[in-house]
Amino acid sequence: MQGSANLNIMIKAARKAGRSLLKDFGEVEQLQVSVKGPGDFVSRADLRAEEILKEELRGARPTYGWLGEEGGFEHGEDPTRRWIVDPLDGTTNFLHGLPHWAVSVALEHKGKIVAGVIFDPVKNEMFFAEKGQGAWLDDYKRLRVSGRRKMIECIFATGLPFGGRADLPETLHDLARLLPACAGVRRWGSAALDLAYVAAGRYDGFWERGLNDWDLAAGLLIVQEAGGFIEPIDPGGHILEDGTVICANEAMFDPFAKLIRGS
Repeated sequence: MQGSANLNIMIKAARKAGRSLLKDFGEVEQLQVSVKGPGDFVSRADLRAEEILKEELRGARPTYGWLGEEGGFEHGEDPTRRWIVDPLDGTTNFLHGLPHWAVSVALEHKGKIVAGVIFDPVKNEMFFAEKGQGAWLDDYKRLRVSGRRKMIECIFATGLPFGGRADLPETLHDLARLLPACAGVRRWGSAALDLAYVAAGRYDGFWERGLNDWDLAAGLLIVQEAGGFIEPIDPGGHILEDGTVICANEAMFDPFAKLIRGS
Protein backbone atom coordinates (compact mmCIF):
# COMPACT_ATOMS: atom_id res chain seq x y z
CA MET A 1 0.00 0.00 0.00
CA GLN A 2 1.39 3.40 -1.01
CA GLY A 3 1.21 5.55 2.11
CA SER A 4 1.41 9.29 2.61
CA ALA A 5 4.64 11.10 3.45
CA ASN A 6 3.57 11.24 7.11
CA LEU A 7 2.89 7.51 7.25
CA ASN A 8 6.27 6.74 5.68
CA ILE A 9 7.94 8.94 8.30
CA MET A 10 6.10 7.05 11.05
CA ILE A 11 7.08 3.64 9.70
CA LYS A 12 10.72 4.66 9.36
CA ALA A 13 10.77 6.04 12.91
CA ALA A 14 9.11 2.93 14.39
CA ARG A 15 11.60 0.65 12.64
CA LYS A 16 14.56 2.67 13.89
CA ALA A 17 13.29 2.67 17.49
CA GLY A 18 12.49 -1.04 17.17
CA ARG A 19 16.05 -1.86 16.09
CA SER A 20 17.38 -0.06 19.15
CA LEU A 21 15.00 -1.91 21.46
CA LEU A 22 15.86 -5.25 19.87
CA LYS A 23 19.54 -4.75 20.67
CA ASP A 24 18.71 -4.02 24.30
CA PHE A 25 16.28 -6.94 24.44
CA GLY A 26 19.19 -9.26 23.73
CA GLU A 27 20.88 -7.96 26.89
CA VAL A 28 17.79 -7.52 29.03
CA GLU A 29 19.43 -8.87 32.19
CA GLN A 30 21.99 -6.05 32.02
CA LEU A 31 19.45 -3.22 31.65
CA GLN A 32 19.40 -0.53 34.31
CA VAL A 33 15.83 -0.26 35.52
CA SER A 34 14.15 2.36 37.67
CA VAL A 35 10.75 1.99 39.28
CA LYS A 36 7.99 4.45 38.31
CA GLY A 37 5.26 2.81 40.38
CA PRO A 38 3.78 -0.58 41.33
CA GLY A 39 4.05 -2.92 38.37
CA ASP A 40 5.10 -0.09 36.04
CA PHE A 41 8.74 0.08 35.06
CA VAL A 42 10.82 2.14 32.74
CA SER A 43 14.23 1.20 31.42
CA ARG A 44 16.99 3.07 29.71
CA ALA A 45 15.99 1.20 26.56
CA ASP A 46 12.48 2.65 26.77
CA LEU A 47 13.76 6.21 27.17
CA ARG A 48 16.28 5.77 24.36
CA ALA A 49 13.54 4.52 22.01
CA GLU A 50 11.42 7.59 22.72
CA GLU A 51 14.40 9.83 22.03
CA ILE A 52 14.83 8.14 18.64
CA LEU A 53 11.15 8.56 17.82
CA LYS A 54 11.17 12.22 18.81
CA GLU A 55 14.29 12.87 16.76
CA GLU A 56 12.78 11.22 13.67
CA LEU A 57 9.21 12.49 13.97
CA ARG A 58 9.79 16.03 15.19
CA GLY A 59 12.85 16.30 12.99
CA ALA A 60 10.66 15.65 9.95
CA ARG A 61 7.63 17.61 11.22
CA PRO A 62 8.97 20.16 13.74
CA THR A 63 5.70 22.09 14.00
CA TYR A 64 3.64 19.13 15.24
CA GLY A 65 2.86 18.66 18.93
CA TRP A 66 3.92 15.66 20.97
CA LEU A 67 2.43 13.28 23.54
CA GLY A 68 4.71 10.48 24.67
CA GLU A 69 4.55 8.01 27.53
CA GLU A 70 7.93 9.04 28.92
CA GLY A 71 8.32 12.60 27.61
CA GLY A 72 4.82 13.88 28.32
CA PHE A 73 3.00 16.62 26.40
CA GLU A 74 4.60 19.34 24.29
CA HIS A 75 2.76 22.01 22.30
CA GLY A 76 3.59 22.46 18.63
CA GLU A 77 3.42 25.50 16.40
CA ASP A 78 0.69 23.66 14.51
CA PRO A 79 -2.09 23.29 17.12
CA THR A 80 -4.09 20.91 14.91
CA ARG A 81 -1.56 18.06 14.72
CA ARG A 82 0.38 16.03 17.24
CA TRP A 83 2.25 12.76 17.48
CA ILE A 84 1.02 10.26 20.12
CA VAL A 85 3.79 7.81 20.93
CA ASP A 86 4.42 4.77 23.10
CA PRO A 87 8.07 3.80 22.59
CA LEU A 88 7.65 0.43 24.29
CA ASP A 89 4.18 -1.00 24.86
CA GLY A 90 4.66 -4.14 26.92
CA THR A 91 7.56 -2.90 29.05
CA THR A 92 7.05 -5.55 31.71
CA ASN A 93 7.20 -8.29 29.06
CA PHE A 94 10.38 -6.70 27.70
CA LEU A 95 12.05 -6.60 31.10
CA HIS A 96 11.19 -10.24 31.75
CA GLY A 97 12.56 -11.41 28.41
CA LEU A 98 9.11 -12.17 26.99
CA PRO A 99 9.11 -11.56 23.21
CA HIS A 100 5.79 -9.71 22.97
CA TRP A 101 6.05 -5.90 22.92
CA ALA A 102 5.74 -3.13 20.37
CA VAL A 103 6.40 0.45 19.30
CA SER A 104 3.22 2.47 18.77
CA VAL A 105 2.98 5.76 16.85
CA ALA A 106 -0.18 7.70 15.95
CA LEU A 107 -0.84 11.02 14.25
CA GLU A 108 -3.76 13.10 15.50
CA HIS A 109 -5.30 15.89 13.38
CA LYS A 110 -7.99 18.13 14.83
CA GLY A 111 -8.75 15.62 17.57
CA LYS A 112 -9.03 12.61 15.23
CA ILE A 113 -6.47 9.86 14.68
CA VAL A 114 -5.57 9.91 10.99
CA ALA A 115 -2.61 7.50 10.87
CA GLY A 116 -1.34 4.72 13.11
CA VAL A 117 1.63 2.35 13.21
CA ILE A 118 2.27 -0.58 15.55
CA PHE A 119 5.61 -2.33 15.05
CA ASP A 120 6.57 -5.65 16.65
CA PRO A 121 10.36 -5.81 16.25
CA VAL A 122 10.75 -9.39 17.53
CA LYS A 123 8.39 -10.82 14.90
CA ASN A 124 9.22 -8.05 12.38
CA GLU A 125 5.53 -7.28 11.86
CA MET A 126 4.45 -3.76 10.92
CA PHE A 127 0.73 -3.02 11.35
CA PHE A 128 -0.41 0.33 9.97
CA ALA A 129 -3.39 2.32 8.75
CA GLU A 130 -4.40 5.70 7.40
CA LYS A 131 -7.91 7.07 7.66
CA GLY A 132 -9.94 5.89 4.68
CA GLN A 133 -7.10 3.75 3.26
CA GLY A 134 -7.61 0.44 5.07
CA ALA A 135 -5.33 -1.38 7.50
CA TRP A 136 -2.26 -3.30 6.42
CA LEU A 137 0.45 -5.68 7.57
CA ASP A 138 3.92 -5.28 6.04
CA ASP A 139 2.87 -3.39 2.89
CA TYR A 140 1.22 -6.34 1.18
CA LYS A 141 -1.46 -7.91 3.37
CA ARG A 142 -4.80 -6.12 3.81
CA LEU A 143 -6.06 -6.60 7.36
CA ARG A 144 -9.63 -7.65 8.10
CA VAL A 145 -11.23 -8.45 11.44
CA SER A 146 -12.36 -12.03 11.95
CA GLY A 147 -15.55 -13.33 10.39
CA ARG A 148 -16.68 -15.50 13.31
CA ARG A 149 -20.35 -15.25 14.19
CA LYS A 150 -20.69 -17.45 17.29
CA MET A 151 -19.47 -16.37 20.73
CA ILE A 152 -18.52 -19.92 21.70
CA GLU A 153 -15.99 -19.97 18.83
CA CYS A 154 -14.38 -16.63 19.73
CA ILE A 155 -11.14 -15.81 21.55
CA PHE A 156 -10.96 -12.44 23.29
CA ALA A 157 -8.07 -10.48 24.77
CA THR A 158 -7.80 -8.16 27.74
CA GLY A 159 -5.39 -6.76 30.29
CA LEU A 160 -5.61 -7.85 33.92
CA PRO A 161 -5.24 -5.17 36.60
CA PHE A 162 -2.03 -5.40 38.62
CA GLY A 163 -0.44 -3.68 41.57
CA GLY A 164 -3.67 -3.01 43.47
CA ARG A 165 -5.45 -1.16 40.66
CA ALA A 166 -9.04 -0.20 41.51
CA ASP A 167 -10.57 -1.83 38.40
CA LEU A 168 -9.77 -5.40 39.48
CA PRO A 169 -13.30 -6.20 40.76
CA GLU A 170 -14.86 -4.99 37.49
CA THR A 171 -12.48 -7.11 35.43
CA LEU A 172 -13.20 -10.20 37.53
CA HIS A 173 -16.92 -9.67 36.94
CA ASP A 174 -16.22 -9.30 33.21
CA LEU A 175 -14.40 -12.64 33.17
CA ALA A 176 -17.13 -14.37 35.13
CA ARG A 177 -19.69 -13.34 32.51
CA LEU A 178 -17.51 -13.86 29.44
CA LEU A 179 -15.57 -17.07 30.05
CA PRO A 180 -18.59 -19.43 30.03
CA ALA A 181 -19.74 -17.94 26.70
CA CYS A 182 -16.53 -18.03 24.61
CA ALA A 183 -13.60 -20.18 23.49
CA GLY A 184 -11.09 -18.40 25.70
CA VAL A 185 -9.52 -15.19 26.95
CA ARG A 186 -5.86 -14.22 26.49
CA ARG A 187 -3.73 -11.75 28.46
CA TRP A 188 -0.47 -11.13 26.60
CA GLY A 189 0.56 -7.81 28.11
CA SER A 190 0.49 -5.32 25.21
CA ALA A 191 -2.69 -3.39 24.49
CA ALA A 192 -1.26 -2.09 21.21
CA LEU A 193 -0.64 -5.61 19.92
CA ASP A 194 -4.02 -6.76 21.26
CA LEU A 195 -5.67 -4.15 19.04
CA ALA A 196 -3.44 -5.03 16.08
CA TYR A 197 -4.37 -8.70 16.51
CA VAL A 198 -8.08 -7.87 16.49
CA ALA A 199 -7.51 -6.00 13.23
CA ALA A 200 -5.67 -9.04 11.83
CA GLY A 201 -8.45 -11.45 12.86
CA ARG A 202 -6.20 -13.27 15.34
CA TYR A 203 -8.40 -12.21 18.23
CA ASP A 204 -12.13 -11.81 17.82
CA GLY A 205 -12.35 -8.95 20.29
CA PHE A 206 -10.58 -6.98 23.02
CA TRP A 207 -11.56 -4.92 26.04
CA GLU A 208 -9.66 -3.15 28.79
CA ARG A 209 -9.88 -0.31 31.33
CA GLY A 210 -7.26 2.05 32.70
CA LEU A 211 -5.42 2.69 29.43
CA ASN A 212 -3.68 5.84 28.22
CA ASP A 213 -3.84 7.72 24.91
CA TRP A 214 -0.52 6.27 23.76
CA ASP A 215 -1.72 2.70 24.47
CA LEU A 216 -4.78 3.14 22.27
CA ALA A 217 -4.31 5.79 19.60
CA ALA A 218 -2.65 3.82 16.79
CA GLY A 219 -4.60 0.61 17.40
CA LEU A 220 -7.91 2.48 17.48
CA LEU A 221 -7.53 3.50 13.84
CA ILE A 222 -6.06 0.17 12.72
CA VAL A 223 -9.08 -1.72 14.09
CA GLN A 224 -11.53 0.71 12.48
CA GLU A 225 -9.79 0.53 9.11
CA ALA A 226 -9.84 -3.29 9.31
CA GLY A 227 -13.64 -3.21 9.61
CA GLY A 228 -13.92 -3.53 13.38
CA PHE A 229 -16.39 -1.87 15.70
CA ILE A 230 -14.76 -0.01 18.58
CA GLU A 231 -16.28 1.97 21.46
CA PRO A 232 -15.56 2.99 25.07
CA ILE A 233 -16.93 0.54 27.63
CA ASP A 234 -19.34 3.26 28.73
CA PRO A 235 -21.28 3.84 25.47
CA GLY A 236 -21.72 7.51 26.34
CA GLY A 237 -18.02 8.11 26.88
CA HIS A 238 -14.92 8.74 24.78
CA ILE A 239 -12.20 6.11 24.26
CA LEU A 240 -9.11 8.29 24.64
CA GLU A 241 -10.58 10.43 27.42
CA ASP A 242 -11.97 7.49 29.41
CA GLY A 243 -9.09 5.08 28.78
CA THR A 244 -11.48 2.20 28.17
CA VAL A 245 -12.11 0.22 25.02
CA ILE A 246 -14.17 -2.61 23.65
CA CYS A 247 -13.89 -3.84 20.06
CA ALA A 248 -14.86 -6.77 17.88
CA ASN A 249 -16.17 -7.59 14.42
CA GLU A 250 -19.63 -6.42 13.40
CA ALA A 251 -21.39 -9.73 14.17
CA MET A 252 -19.81 -10.20 17.60
CA PHE A 253 -19.70 -6.64 18.88
CA ASP A 254 -23.21 -6.43 20.35
CA PRO A 255 -23.22 -9.77 22.22
CA PHE A 256 -19.64 -9.21 23.40
CA ALA A 257 -20.33 -5.65 24.54
CA LYS A 258 -23.51 -6.75 26.31
CA LEU A 259 -21.55 -9.27 28.39
CA ILE A 260 -18.77 -6.84 29.28
CA ARG A 261 -21.17 -4.02 30.11
CA GLY A 262 -23.34 -6.39 32.15
CA SER A 263 -26.45 -5.17 30.36
